[in-house]
Amino acid sequence: MGPAMRTILAFALLCCAAAAPQQPAPTTNLGTDASGNPRRLALKTGHVSNYDEARVGEYTLPDPLVLANGTRVRDARTWQRTRRPEIIRLYESEIFGRVPATAPRVTWKVLGVPILARAAVNVAIKHVDGIIADAETPRIRLTIYTPSNAKRRVPLILLMNFGGGGTTPAASLPSGEPPVARDILARGWGYATIFYQDIQPDRADTAKEGVINLARAAGRRPAPPDDDWGAIAVWAWGISRTIDYLVTDPAVDPRRIAVQGHSRLGKTALWASATDARIAAVYASCAGEMGSALSRRDWGETVDDMAQNFPWWFAGAFQQWSGRWQEMPVDAHMLIALSAPRPVFLTGGTADQWADPAGEYLAAVAAGPVYRLLGAKDLGTTEPRPPLDTPLTSGDIGWHYHTGAHAATPADWSAFLVFLDKYFGHR
Repeated sequence: MGPAMRTILAFALLCCAAAAPQQPAPTTNLGTDASGNPRRLALKTGHVSNYDEARVGEYTLPDPLVLANGTRVRDARTWQRTRRPEIIRLYESEIFGRVPATAPRVTWKVLGVPILARAAVNVAIKHVDGIIADAETPRIRLTIYTPSNAKRRVPLILLMNFGGGGTTPAASLPSGEPPVARDILARGWGYATIFYQDIQPDRADTAKEGVINLARAAGRRPAPPDDDWGAIAVWAWGISRTIDYLVTDPAVDPRRIAVQGHSRLGKTALWASATDARIAAVYASCAGEMGSALSRRDWGETVDDMAQNFPWWFAGAFQQWSGRWQEMPVDAHMLIALSAPRPVFLTGGTADQWADPAGEYLAAVAAGPVYRLLGAKDLGTTEPRPPLDTPLTSGDIGWHYHTGAHAATPADWSAFLVFLDKYFGHR
């Protein structure tokens, strides 16, 4: 350990030990490295963000095809009946938390079906409210866009996004529509949007708000258990409740509903697909740490950063893995594999090293054995480095490494539509 690291550690420990209220909080933002990548300090472990492949270290991934008792999974039946449920339980108990039995009921109310022309494409737009626990708030505001000239039910992409999902988002928020909206409609498909914070606020100390509050109030639990659901599990629950409505909508094909999410919502989309088999395909954009990137790779954001900076996204039990990444019973390749044999599309960006795009790509490769066992196609390559600006869409796992930032780019979206053509068809 060099002098600079010892200085950082000493400063962190001193700040953590200080109890006097006049002491400023220790900073965890150490600026950027020479390439502009963010550097963060994890106060509990003293870890500082790494972007040097020589310092990634060796790691061994848990084998998704080995049962808890050590027996190898050799057939699809054993995967579906035994191993897959084992992995789901690990994620519920150790990472994202369980949906409580007191989770509220959601009822849906259609608000209107206006027709309008946009960019020479006729679009039917429907606004629907998901009323949670018969309360005025929160409500899941859903907007559905389908071709108005469709003769039958259409495939649909559901976007959980950072913009608005319905008729009354905050004025400062964008609509959240995809950049390829016209291409989606031209294919004879539809898309829909919901705003994730309609379901649960995205900040610390919100146990008395949103769906978590409604569930806890119903259960009258003063202290939540360690496996109580965090925000990612709540948002994924919201996706499933939205699908409850979509499968009943006369414009939507219930067998062809895909889900898209970016960043933390990419993590959410992967977990929603793992827990809801009605999701026909997933597009997880730049989902990074605890989503599509391998946690055992010491690169960019880490488990330590997640546990420190976003504890409300996870179950309380997740805190135990800070500084113990190699001991976690799961990793990103297993989260991806929980959707198998259904298609999963992943992306990363060159200017988004914080999310470890190489680790995302390697997780996609490592999920391949599960897909092959189930008779599906893997990524189609085992090359150690991801190809740049070259979509991989021939398999049932898809990948695109774009030049650019932490974003769901138009190029990513276009590659995803090509990938999805294989499953949804192209009018």
